[in-house]
Amino acid sequence: MAKSNWYESTRWKRVRAAVLRRDGYLCRVSIRYGHREPAELVHHIFPREEFPEYQWCMWNLISVTKSAHNKLHVRSTDELTKEGIELLRRTARKNGIKIPEQYAQ
Repeated sequence: MAKSNWYESTRWKRVRAAVLRRDGYLCRVSIRYGHREPAELVHHIFPREEFPEYQWCMWNLISVTKSAHNKLHVRSTDELTKEGIELLRRTARKNGIKIPEQYAQ
């Protein structure tokens, strides 16, 4: 399924709504830094194109603001930023997941 079609799917809309509810409609990145900002998006910590096995896992999804989302990956390439990689590493440790070498350094 194409990227834009995937985000329009009924299943994604349901999962997205559940994540936003779970996170109290607040940006989890902002909360980490002591701020309470309304979430606008749901972010895949392990990018779904690279890790399709985790695309529906609730532990792999967090509510974020657009600003926080842009700090987690480069919008033009979808590559994770340093902050996005750190979040992936923390999430991997918490869930006992071995990460690819490119993210391990």
